[in-house]
Amino acid sequence: MRKSLSSNKTTEPFKLAEIDPEVYRQKTRKASWIIITVFVSLAMLYSSLLVMFFGEPGGDNVRYNITGVLAGVAVTAILVRTLFSKQAWMAESLYSWQLKRSLMSVTNVMHHVKAGVAEQNPDAMKLLRFYHLGLSQMHKIDGNTGETSELAYEVSAHKAKMEELGLPTDQPTLNPVWLETVKTFKAPKK
Repeated sequence: MRKSLSSNKTTEPFKLAEIDPEVYRQKTRKASWIIITVFVSLAMLYSSLLVMFFGEPGGDNVRYNITGVLAGVAVTAILVRTLFSKQAWMAESLYSWQLKRSLMSVTNVMHHVKAGVAEQNPDAMKLLRFYHLGLSQMHKIDGNTGETSELAYEVSAHKAKMEELGLPTDQPTLNPVWLETVKTFKAPKK
């Protein structure tokens, strides 16, 4: 689970992992607080240094304060991408980011996915199943169980159709080839 932010390209499969929602929320809160603390410290440090070296005593130093905050944002972003993303305390946050990014890659082609499912294409069927499993996990770890119940009928109907067709319903991996395959299906005109 310890990948860098840039390592989940569309050529690499994404695999769902078992995560305890309580542990996930504890660790993501911890990571958030560390990043917030670093950002606030850097923003205050840069603002103070800019005002100290370039500001006017009793003068209008707003531009230096804003510049210091922007520098704090930039340095914090660089630290998150290069240093923090490799730390164990960021693993759950990175997993969540990669899960949401994977789900978005499916959402972006959902009209093609549904067209492929309507034609009972195995890759489209597997892709939609992965999407359902990933979405359920995302709602579970985020503590948003209300959204999961709204999808229950669609998820169970799709699973039953896969079983009827003899397709495996355990689809914990997003195969990037499926995304390319479903793009060949034309979505119905509205």
